[in-house]
Amino acid sequence: MNKSVLRVLVLTKRNLKELIRDPLSLVFMILLPLTMEILFYYLFHNATSQFEMKYLAPGIVVFSQSFSTLFTGLLIALDRSTAFLTRLYVTKTKSFEFIFGYLFSILPTAILQAILFYIVGGVIDPSLFGVGMLLAIVFSVITGFFFIGFGIFLGSVCNEKSIGGISSIVIAGQSVLSGMWFPTEGLPDGFIVFMKCLPFKNATDLISISTSGISGNEQSFLVSLAIVCAYAVAVILLGIIFFKRQMTSK
Repeated sequence: MNKSVLRVLVLTKRNLKELIRDPLSLVFMILLPLTMEILFYYLFHNATSQFEMKYLAPGIVVFSQSFSTLFTGLLIALDRSTAFLTRLYVTKTKSFEFIFGYLFSILPTAILQAILFYIVGGVIDPSLFGVGMLLAIVFSVITGFFFIGFGIFLGSVCNEKSIGGISSIVIAGQSVLSGMWFPTEGLPDGFIVFMKCLPFKNATDLISISTSGISGNEQSFLVSLAIVCAYAVAVILLGIIFFKRQMTSK
């Protein structure tokens, strides 16, 4: 078990170095959502409550994490196309150790996104600061697991040429199907049920409810938490399974 943990740590360290060598990706994952948070607040918060910081900040946090799917998938797909992973396949490293090495190397970025966007949001609207903000940052780890896990799964089944287009579906899904840009009350009931069955709206609701207060919203909170956790576990397990198939085929 100790050797397994050591291998995961070594892979995590290596993947962190790969991310640092590509700072433009990290800047994109942070700078674009941060600009959106500030710009949309000052443009629209007086026009609709949807863009008040207590709703905008949670939405931006989860939206920014959706970019992790693209960059995680791209990192794995590129590694698969080189001799790096081929050499490691002949070692005692297991498929789940590879997966957790990628997962733990990118998770700190997802946590940093949550902390940064909440701090900036709190500077703009001090009412955002409080216990709810701390809870939201904690639960953003779970949403981060989901999006990174999705990237691991896609990176295990797609090549580096197709990963960009397929991953953009996840980013678009988080943008369109989460309700972060528009109220969902006027939508058809069937479409709302469809949205609630997917992880995107539940991820946003999980962080939003944590921010505003779980008391009085326990049922909605627990449902969103369960759905996001279920999707996160599912995509990580699928990533491990398909990654193992790639190792076996090599």
